[in-house]
Amino acid sequence: MQKKYASLVEAARIPVSRGAAALVIGLLLFATPRALSPDCETLLKMAGFVLAGAGAIGRLWCSIYIGGRKTHELVMDGPYGLCRNPLYLFSLIGALGVALSAHSLTIFLVVGIFFALYYPGVIRSEESKLRPLYGKAFDDYCATTPAFFPRRFSNLSETPRTVDVRLFRKDMAEVIWFILAVALMGGLDILRAHSVLPSFFTMY
Repeated sequence: MQKKYASLVEAARIPVSRGAAALVIGLLLFATPRALSPDCETLLKMAGFVLAGAGAIGRLWCSIYIGGRKTHELVMDGPYGLCRNPLYLFSLIGALGVALSAHSLTIFLVVGIFFALYYPGVIRSEESKLRPLYGKAFDDYCATTPAFFPRRFSNLSETPRTVDVRLFRKDMAEVIWFILAVALMGGLDILRAHSVLPSFFTMY
């Protein structure tokens, strides 16, 4: 029963993530973020751009190591020496960057709470499949490397890798959405300033 539930959690990752994104988009289209000082808004947008960029670069870094190897090799170096799930870590960083660029505490909390509630189950589901495949090697990896938040950088070894250009190109197309989303936040601000978008309520 537990395995079936874990499989459902993992299988629903993409549709659930898209549903959360749709909720955020709905809030942004039909609500107005509480007005902040121009300096504060500029600072938040800059911080958002930096985090979104870091998330995009981090995911590309991960793709160099995991691309084409996920199903038949236990990757433990590069970003996978920082934590066992760096793809999700950098996705969270990028998503929080987009949320900051919207200068809305509500959006920031929605993104953070969604990750905190849903992705631990996804991680447990994925790791339950890795343990039978790699046995003691995986247990040793878990003992020295945290699941999500890096504790130290001493495990950050770099091994030469052959990059699957086709997969890397696909990953580049995916991560560009972090940067485009930040640009979209600026476009929404312009539309609100010209009263193009409806505003049914104000959100913090």
